[in-house]
Amino acid sequence: MPPVPPMLAKSVAEIPPGMQYEAKWDGFRAIVFRDGDEVEIGSRTGKPLTRYFPEVVAACLRELPERCVLDGEIVIARDGRLRFEELLERIHPAASRVRTLAERTPASFLAFDLLALGDRAFDQEPLAERRAALAEALAGVAAPVHLAPATTDLGLARTWFTQYEGAGLDGVVAKPLDAPYRPGERTMFKVKHQRTADCVLAGYREHKSGPVVGSLLLGLYDDTGRLQHVGVSASFPMARRRELVEELQELRMDSFTGHPWAEWTEESAQAASRLPGGQSRWTGKKDLSWVPLRPERVCEVAYDHMEGSRFRHTTQFRRWRPDRDPASCTYEQLVEPVSYDLGELLGP
Repeated sequence: MPPVPPMLAKSVAEIPPGMQYEAKWDGFRAIVFRDGDEVEIGSRTGKPLTRYFPEVVAACLRELPERCVLDGEIVIARDGRLRFEELLERIHPAASRVRTLAERTPASFLAFDLLALGDRAFDQEPLAERRAALAEALAGVAAPVHLAPATTDLGLARTWFTQYEGAGLDGVVAKPLDAPYRPGERTMFKVKHQRTADCVLAGYREHKSGPVVGSLLLGLYDDTGRLQHVGVSASFPMARRRELVEELQELRMDSFTGHPWAEWTEESAQAASRLPGGQSRWTGKKDLSWVPLRPERVCEVAYDHMEGSRFRHTTQFRRWRPDRDPASCTYEQLVEPVSYDLGELLGP
């Protein structure tokens, strides 16, 4: 019975040998519970996702065994790529908006583990047995429900790591074949793509604990010469946060006048450009104010991949780059992975 926290993964640098390998999907982790005419979709935090994905509920009623509990991922694929930002739009309070988006940008469910089938619980069975039972239970399943690809071939997993990135996937997950399903525990392994980029430092937000640096605001110049906000770097020890305040003092501006993001509070400007601090239903009343800095310093950050024109996740600060001209920090430096079309797996 829900809620059941999903089994998690710990990060490793290389794909480990002797395991089952799957793509690391960039979507919403979801545990689907079906019992006859009832379907519940649980999130990673245990909160239900059911109301936000009516088309997935309908597909599960149509395609899944009558009584089962499956672990998987809800994704939206369009034009051969995963679209995480379109998933975020689904978490909306208005049912009418959810229905409209379900028709306009339908989601899919990829099943990759089996917790229960009929009267039998599978959570204590080894992964190899769970996977065999899952493949048998979903034989002949039709879109938008899919059996996620899996392999024990390390060479193929390495190929997937490179190939699938062009479709917006995060990397590869490795799972021990003899391990049971352990809710909430990090018993799997994930290998994610990571690259570096030189970004312009254009401001910072203060930490929730007080007047120290909470996150650095990063920018890249687009082909029109406009500095676009692309993300943040936020993982610093507290001592370093205090040091950064002093270190960046000489770059502080007395006001936003003359700053590339001076219009950050205006809705029209937010719609036209990438600016920090735009209020949305995700941020609510959260304080998004920030300290403007003259965009004269460059830092190197590590990132996994892009979502549209910005970093998908928080970046990791690597070092200052005093040898770089801020004007040279453009989108052109970013590595563009070879395109890979997910159409054969997920359909158009």
